[in-house]
This record gives sequence, structure tokens and C-alpha cells, in this order.
Amino acid sequence: MQIQSYMREKAKLVHQALDDYTAGLEGIPSVLKDAMRYSLLAGGKRFRPVLVLATVEALGGNTQQALPFACAIEMIHTYSLIHDDLPAMDDDDVRRGMPTNHKVYGEAHAILAGDALLTEAFGIMARAAGETGVAPEVALALINEASVAAGAKGMVGGQVDDLLGEGRTVTLAELESIHHRKTGDLIAFSVRAGAMVAGADEVALAALTRYAYRLGLAFQIQDDILDVIGDAVLIGKPVGSDEANQKSTYPALLGLEESKKRLNEITEQAKNAIIGHDGINPERLLQIADYLLARDR
Repeated sequence: MQIQSYMREKAKLVHQALDDYTAGLEGIPSVLKDAMRYSLLAGGKRFRPVLVLATVEALGGNTQQALPFACAIEMIHTYSLIHDDLPAMDDDDVRRGMPTNHKVYGEAHAILAGDALLTEAFGIMARAAGETGVAPEVALALINEASVAAGAKGMVGGQVDDLLGEGRTVTLAELESIHHRKTGDLIAFSVRAGAMVAGADEVALAALTRYAYRLGLAFQIQDDILDVIGDAVLIGKPVGSDEANQKSTYPALLGLEESKKRLNEITEQAKNAIIGHDGINPERLLQIADYLLARDR
């Protein structure tokens, strides 16, 4: 199966599971449920949950055991997008080709929808041990890792430093630190979640973690490049927003051509991290790295 078909197949699986999870939510205000589902089911690449499932498969594990963690990660990611789009943050009107959550439901309901998705994600991971047979100690370790990757030391802290970097020139080291946390930590957690559910040993887990962080950096560089030269229709949001918001980006710091060169170098580093390791069948993960390198959205 070609990588594009694989990504679509896994994204469809995740989408259906997310639909099932949120359709079954009871005892909550209807406007809150609608707002949660509006952004969660709006489509998107489902890149992070697909990474969870691809990593499980690379280690010969059970994808059904990993699916709740894949869905939880997508809920965390969606919450972050809802909040990033708010007027107090990036003030975006379009996401995935649709009006952003606060444009449809208002700022207060958008904030609360994000809060609810984040909280529900931890509930899904906690219930996974009983519902899918994941060892309780594995589920507990993943819940702890999620709290770090999505929290003050990870994604939230990276977002704060990203805001603090607006309107000034940061160094390359500062920029990579921001994106290591803002983008890389959740991508690394996605790969580590799949690996831990599949029972990876420490050597394989370390190799996959190196792969994930280089992949996360490549993902962010490509995002920055697409914000300069991408097609707004394909991307699903206006291009040029980073420059308008005076954000620190790779093209702004290094120039477009040097950013493209660095993207290729980082992608190769990601691939080399998992080639030749016993117990890891890297084919899909290598294809995903190449897919991200060539993506246009």
C-alpha cells in the first residue's frame, strides 16, 4: 500500500473512533458537545495518531490497544489548535478550511471546548487499561508522559516562548528549543506511546524517540516553509500569518533556501535513527518521513 493510501486509511480509522467517543458523551451541555465535535471532526492529517499506529505496527504490536492513546493525542492536539486560534493568541479566522471554533461558538465556548477535549483525553487513556488490556503500569506511564509533553515543560511552555519571541529575532538554538517543546514533544509522545503499548525495549524506544524528535523538527520547518509558499486552499488557512504576527520562523531566520536544505538534512537524520535496529520494521515510519518532506498542506 502506498503511503498516501496508508495515511488515509489510518486517518479514517482514527476519525471513526473519535466520532464514536464524542457521540457517546452524555450529561454535558449540547453547545459544548457540538463545539468539541466541530473542531475534532473537522478533518486534518491526523498525523500524530497515525504515528502512534504506525509505530505499533513497526514493532508488531496490537493497533486496537493503541487506538485510545492515538485518539487521546488527537484530542490534545485539537484543544491546542482551538486555543491557538483565539484572538488572545494567533487570532485566526480559518482552520482546516472552516471558520475557527471561536468564530462559530464564541470565545468562551471555544475555550471551554478546548478544556473539555484536554480533560477527556486523560480519561480515555486512563480507561484504556481496563478496556483494551494495556498493562496498567504502561497506561500510567503514558498518562504521566502526556502531562509533561502537553504541559508547562512541553507544548504549553513552548507556546509561551513562541509568544515571547514575537517581534524580536531569536537565535537558531532558541527557535529549535521552542519547536522542540511546542511541536516536537507531542510528536515524540505519539511515537513513544505506540512503542510502549507494543512493548518496545529500551534500545528500540531510544531509537524511536530520536526519530520522533527529528521528525517533529522537520514537520515544523515544513510548516514554516508552507506558510511562505504554500497554497491557502490546500493548507486550509491563510498563508503569511507567521510574518503578519511577527513570529520567529526558520525562513525568517535562515532564509527560504537554507530552510529547505535544513529540512532535508533533518529528515535524513530522522530516518537514520531507526534504520538497522533489530525489532523495528521501519518501512512505514521511513515512508512517513518522506511523505512529510514532500507534503503541500
